[in-house]
Order: sequence, then C-alpha cells, then structure tokens
Amino acid sequence: MALRMRQSLAQIEEEFRDEMKREQSRAETLRRRAASRTRTRTRQRARKRSSMHYWLLVLSLLATAIAVTVAMFETLNFLLA
Repeated sequence: MALRMRQSLAQIEEEFRDEMKREQSRAETLRRRAASRTRTRTRQRARKRSSMHYWLLVLSLLATAIAVTVAMFETLNFLLA
C-alpha cells in the first residue's frame, strides 16, 4: 500500500510539473503574441502619422507657392500701373 501511495504521489508530482511547464509555455506564447501585436500597432500608427505629415507638407508648399506667385504678380501690377 505504501509503495502504491508513493508511486501515485510521484505521478501526481510529475503531472503537476508537466502542467506547470505547459502553463509557463502558454504564458510565454501569450506574452510574445501581445508584444507582436503592440509592435504592429506602433508601426501602423507611425506610418499613418508620417503619411499625414507628408500631405501637410505638400499642402503647405503648394499654399506657399500660390501665395508667393499671387504676391509677385500683385507687386508687378502695382509697379507697372
């Protein structure tokens, strides 16, 4: 009986250790997936932000070019009139 009890206790301990290893592996997998999702979201936000900055730069350059052209022709008109 004692031998059987020790054997079943050893089996329980072994199963517990196996379960702990599986749980640690599962937790590590979840952590890696979460980190991957975070990196992906960060890259997407940065890409979106840089695209917006690009279009703001293009629009400001166009507005500046138009304003300078209008001012130049207004000045030329004023000087020739």
